[in-house]
Amino acid sequence: MIQYDPLRMKALKAQVRAGRLVLDEPTNLPEGAEVRVALVDDDELDDKERAELHAALLTAEAELDAGQVVSEADLWKRLRTGK
Repeated sequence: MIQYDPLRMKALKAQVRAGRLVLDEPTNLPEGAEVRVALVDDDELDDKERAELHAALLTAEAELDAGQVVSEADLWKRLRTGK
C-alpha cells in the first residue's frame, strides 16, 4: 500500500470504469484529499524506450530514497555552468 506523504508527490494510475476513475492500486490518502488528474496521451516511445524510461525512473526514486540528492542551488549552478 502507498504511504501518504504530503511532502512527496506520487503519481497514481487509474482507469475509467462506468464513468468513474478507479485506481489500479490501493491508497491511504486521507478522506477529502484533493488530487489532480491529467489525461495520459499516447507518447511515441516504443517498448524498449518505455522500459528504459521506467528503469531510469526507478533508479532515480531509489537515489532519492537513499538521500542521494543535490540542493536546488547546486542544481541551478550545474545547469548554468553545463556541468
